Amino acid sequence: MTPEQAQAIYFAGEQAVVTQLCELGAQVTALHQENQALQRQIAKLSKNSSTSSKRPSSDDITKPKGGKITQGGDAKGNQIGGQPGHPKHTRPTYPPEAISQFHEYESLECPHCGTPDILWVENLPPRVIQQTEIKEILVTHEEHRAYAYWCQGCGQTHYAEFPPQVLREGLFKARLTALIAYMKNVCHASFSTMRKFLRDVVGVRVSRGYLSKLIQKVSQSLERPYEELLERIPLEACLNVDETGHKDNGQRFWTWVFKAELYVLFRIDKSRGSKVLIDVLGEEFEGVLGCDYFSAYRKFMKEFDVAVQFCIAHLIRDIRFLTTLPDVPTRAYGEKLLHAVKAMFRVIHQHETLAPQAFQAALEQAKAQIIHLALHEAPSQLNEKGKEQKREAQNMAKRFRKHGKAYFEFITTPGMDPTNNVAEQAIRFIVIDRHVTQGTRSVKGRRASERLWTVIATCALQGRSAFEFILQAVQAYFQDTTPPSLLPQPP
Repeated sequence: MTPEQAQAIYFAGEQAVVTQLCELGAQVTALHQENQALQRQIAKLSKNSSTSSKRPSSDDITKPKGGKITQGGDAKGNQIGGQPGHPKHTRPTYPPEAISQFHEYESLECPHCGTPDILWVENLPPRVIQQTEIKEILVTHEEHRAYAYWCQGCGQTHYAEFPPQVLREGLFKARLTALIAYMKNVCHASFSTMRKFLRDVVGVRVSRGYLSKLIQKVSQSLERPYEELLERIPLEACLNVDETGHKDNGQRFWTWVFKAELYVLFRIDKSRGSKVLIDVLGEEFEGVLGCDYFSAYRKFMKEFDVAVQFCIAHLIRDIRFLTTLPDVPTRAYGEKLLHAVKAMFRVIHQHETLAPQAFQAALEQAKAQIIHLALHEAPSQLNEKGKEQKREAQNMAKRFRKHGKAYFEFITTPGMDPTNNVAEQAIRFIVIDRHVTQGTRSVKGRRASERLWTVIATCALQGRSAFEFILQAVQAYFQDTTPPSLLPQPP
C-alpha cells in the first residue's frame, strides 16, 4: 500500500479504516498460519534418525554428525587408533604349544663397540616377535571309481554302488562347501568373487549355478538347527523384534529378526504385518515383546493381549521432533517431556550404585513424572473455527493414554531392556549382505539366507565359531547323522 492509498482510506472515514484494518489482520493471520504450516513441513522433511523413528542408515551420508570428518580421524575429530586416557590393547601372544617353529638369535660381539667379550644375562627374558604365515594351500583331489561286474544270476552288467555320502558331496567335500557358505554370508563375498577365489587359489573352475546349488546343500544341512529355534522361540520370557526391507527377484519382502537372550532368528516374509508375528510366536505368546511403535506390533498386542515394551529410544526421537516445530507451546511441551525421559535414563544408569528398593522407587517416580507431563501438559490448538485440532503434542498425549504402560514394562520384567537396540544391532550385518547380493531370487534362496544369518548371529552371541558350526552341520548332512544344535546349552 502506497502513502497515497493509505491517505485516501483515512479521508474516506472511520468505517473504511476499520474495514481495511480487518482485511489486513486477516491477511496477517493467514500468512502466519501458512508460515507455521511451511515450518512444520520443513521439520517433517528434515527428519532423521535422531528426530524420528527413521533408521540411521537412511540419514544423509553427506552430512556427518558431530562435524567434519578430518583426514586421519572421525567425525568427532578423534585420530584413528587408541585415544588418550584409554588403556592400551595388545594382541595376546600364542602359547608355546601353538608355535610350530622357533628361531633363536645370539650375538657374537657387541653391536655398539664391537668387542667379542660378552656375557649372556640369564635373568632377563628374550625379546620376542611372533609371526603368522600360511603355507601353500593344500588342495586334495579325490577320485571314486565304481567298477563294473557281470552277474551270472540275472545275466546283466552292473556297476558297484557309490557310498551315499559321496553322492551327496558332489564336486566339493564338506570343508570346502562350508568355506563357500562362510565367504558368502560372513565375508559378504559375491558369487563372482568366490569364483575368482576358487579359480586363482584353489585351482577349480565352477559356474555361478553350481555355487548356488552348493549354498542349497548348506541350507538343507541347517534346516533342523533352524527349526529347533523356531520351536523354542514362543517360549521365551523376553524377546526383541525388528524388521527391514528385503528384495527377492525384484519384489518387496521383509526380513524379520527375533532376538532372544542367547540366540537370534531371522525370517524373510512377504508380509510386514502382524501375520508374521502370529506365524512365529503363535496366539498364546506369554512373554514380553520388545519392539518399536510400528502398527503391526500394536495390532498383535491388542488382539492377543501381549505384554509389550515399546522402544524408548524411538520415543525420544519422536519427542525430539516436537522440539523442532514452530509453535512455542509444542516446543516447550517437547522439551519438558524430553528432560523427564532423560532423567529416567540417568536413574537407569545408577542401577549398580543404588539399593534395589531405592532403584525401583526412583524408576517408578520417573515413570509417574513422564506420564503426568505427557497426559496433562500437552497444549491444545484451535483452528480458525475455534474447534480443537489434534496436532503433534495431542497425538503424543493420545499415545500415552492408549499405550503408556507399554513404555515401562522393563521396570517389572527382569532382563527386558527399555530400548529395542539389541534387535536393531542384530539386523545391521544383513544390510551389508543385502547391498552385496542385491537380495535373493527364489524361495530356496530366502530359506538359505535366513538359516545362514541365524547361524552366524547366534554363534556370535554364544561365542562359537560360525565356520565350525556350518562345517559340522554339512558333515552331518553328508553322513546322514544328527546336526549340531543352536539351542542354548545348560551351564
